Amino acid sequence: MPGGAYGGRSSVLPEEVRDVLPEGVEVYRLGPGGRIELARRDGERELGPEREFLRFIDDGQFARYLVGDAATSPERPSNATVKLGVVGPRSAFTPHAHGGEHFVLSLGHAACGLSDVRAGRVVDVPLRPGMLIRIPELMPHSFANRGRRPLTILAANTGYGIDHEDYAITAAEAERRATEEPPAGRPLAVAAPVDFRAMGAALRDIERLQRERGIGAVTVRERAAASLRRMAAVLEGHR
Repeated sequence: MPGGAYGGRSSVLPEEVRDVLPEGVEVYRLGPGGRIELARRDGERELGPEREFLRFIDDGQFARYLVGDAATSPERPSNATVKLGVVGPRSAFTPHAHGGEHFVLSLGHAACGLSDVRAGRVVDVPLRPGMLIRIPELMPHSFANRGRRPLTILAANTGYGIDHEDYAITAAEAERRATEEPPAGRPLAVAAPVDFRAMGAALRDIERLQRERGIGAVTVRERAAASLRRMAAVLEGHR
């Protein structure tokens, strides 16, 4: 399927759906192998990181906004941002913390490293297709793709787009803020003062764990289940 213009016979929608789809309505097909297709009444096309996606925290990771945009902030609110994300094979985001709460729906085999402050440890939560995780505001974490294919995620954040300085606070940024006075007027929409020194230490713990353990593997059972999902997609008439 061409990645450019719409047109041609759609592989996303059956004809009985496409023929009645109202003007302006869009349907996204999120394939089991990381393929993302956008269908409209007049045709369909594949979405690719080369043009339709923005850089997503790190090089090689991409996002496409569905609600809000990269400039969303407390000064320019849209209540929340919702975006499709593409996580590269066998890769992980730089550990970070968000100024607002964060929801991530994984459509593949992922893992989320989280700082459990009360237990004084870092935990690694494996995620399988269809699992959604909620991460509270300011909780240090990192999201990884355990698979060897691109991983599609649906991510929702309250209040911040990826261009905002409080969207993803890394260890280096937290350490800088721990030793410097915040610029006048710089917003961080949380109810209590932030201990950036503790945040930086927790993020360094996640970084260290990533170096020592690497990215977890996909199990034999998960690989078998992924093969069945791809077979199901073929039987349903999708590539």
